[in-house]
Amino acid sequence: MDEILRLTLPIYFIIYFGLAFVLKSVIVARRIGKNPLVLPKDDSAFGLIGLYFKLTLIAMFIYVLAYAFFPTWHDNFLPIILLDNLTVKYIGLGLLTVALAWTIIAQGHMKNSWRIGIDTETKTELVTTGLFGLSRNPIFFGMILSLLGLFLTTPNALTGLFLVLGYILIQIQIRLEEEFLTKEHGQKYEAYKQKVRRLI
Repeated sequence: MDEILRLTLPIYFIIYFGLAFVLKSVIVARRIGKNPLVLPKDDSAFGLIGLYFKLTLIAMFIYVLAYAFFPTWHDNFLPIILLDNLTVKYIGLGLLTVALAWTIIAQGHMKNSWRIGIDTETKTELVTTGLFGLSRNPIFFGMILSLLGLFLTTPNALTGLFLVLGYILIQIQIRLEEEFLTKEHGQKYEAYKQKVRRLI
């Protein structure tokens, strides 16, 4: 199983970020005539969370590459022996698969409203249908599933740190977006919040 994971994990994350973020950004940019990547590069709360999240994702990708090409390094990341078994690894692979499909479907439901960050310049439609009828933040939920899947396929202190840090950053970003959406959509968003849970 470890040999399979060393091959599949880097390929998985290339596909995940390639389809879910790069390709989606290109498609939306062509439709709306502007870059949907709107993370600020300043020291505001929005900019800081965006920076930390990018650094976490880069570190995570470096980890899966190191896991693939330098398998003996894995022992240096404090493996969690209790979780290091075949059943848990299969659960992790299942979560990674669900996360990929879920995220891509959710982005499809967002259509041209999809952004990376908070777009304060262009008013976007409030999406409440499809997976957004089950979760107010299905893309973030998919990202949490992918972090959990990585942790379960390679359970150690480092992937545990990625999971905890990623979860905290996502929770902060969600609340920043909720504040913005409340100002942007008012009572319509408040009513949506009452009907649909934050994650699931």
